[in-house]
Amino acid sequence: MQRASVVFRASGAAASRFSAAHGRALCAGLGVRNASNIRVVTNTKRPDAAAAATPDAPSTPSTTKYVESSFSDNKYTSSKPADKPAFDSDTAANGDLASALFNPAEGYLQGSHWSTSFQGMATEPFESRISDVLMAPITESEIEIKPDGLLYLPEIKYRRILNRAFGPGGWGLVPRGAHSVSGRTLSREYALICLGRFTSQARGEQDYFDDGGLATATEGCKSNALVRCCKDLGVASELWDPAFISQFKAKYCAEEWVTHAVRGSKKRMWRLKTRQWEYPWAKK
Repeated sequence: MQRASVVFRASGAAASRFSAAHGRALCAGLGVRNASNIRVVTNTKRPDAAAAATPDAPSTPSTTKYVESSFSDNKYTSSKPADKPAFDSDTAANGDLASALFNPAEGYLQGSHWSTSFQGMATEPFESRISDVLMAPITESEIEIKPDGLLYLPEIKYRRILNRAFGPGGWGLVPRGAHSVSGRTLSREYALICLGRFTSQARGEQDYFDDGGLATATEGCKSNALVRCCKDLGVASELWDPAFISQFKAKYCAEEWVTHAVRGSKKRMWRLKTRQWEYPWAKK
C-alpha cells in the first residue's frame, strides 16, 4: 500500500500547538488517505521529499503531499475544499478548547462507519434474556427526585443495566458529530451501538458556568445522551409514565416550603421521605 508523507506549513503560535493528531484529523477532512510522517514546518520553503521521510521508514513506496494550508491562532484555511465545514474558533467558548472540543473533525471516528451508519437497525428483536433485563420493572428504591419534582435514575444505573444485558464491551456510545454550544449549554449527538447493531440516537446536553467546567460538561453530555438512548430499549420507561410518576410521588415523596440559610429566601421543593433537607436548605 502506498503511503504519503504530509507536510503542513504553520505560522505564529499555532505552530507550537499543532500536533500529529490535528494533522491526521485535517488529512481526513482534506481527503488525504494513508498519511504518514506528518510534519509541521514554519519556513516558507518546501522541504525535500527525502527529508520528509524518517531514517527507519518502511521500504514501501512513499510520496510526499504538500497541503497548501496555513494555521494561525487556531484558524485553518486551505486551498482545497474540505469534506467537513472549516472550524471557526470565534464561535467557540475558548480558542484553545476549540481546537479539541469544537473541531468538526474531532466528532468523527477515523476509519469507522459508525459516525453515520444505521447498520442493523430494526433487523430483529434481541433475544428474550436481553429483553427481560432491559425491560425489567425499575427498582423503586433506586429512583431519585430533583428539587423541582423530576424523577430520575442515576446514569450509572443505566450503564449497569446495559452491562447485565449485553456484557461489558458489548455496547458503546458513538459520537455522531462535534460538540456544539448554545449560550452556556454544551450538546453533542451520540448513537448507542449494541452487539454491533445501531439501536438508538439522541443528543445529550449539559449546562456549564465557566470554561473550567467544560471537561466535566462533556462527560455529563455523554451521560445525558445515554439516558435518552435507553428510552428506545425500554430501560426505566416508568419514569416517563404519568400514572407511575403520580403514584410514586404520593407514596415516597414530599413537597415542602424550605428556607435558604444564607439568603433567607423561601422555596417549595421536593424530597424523598427517607431523606432530610441538607444545607443551605432547611424546613422552618
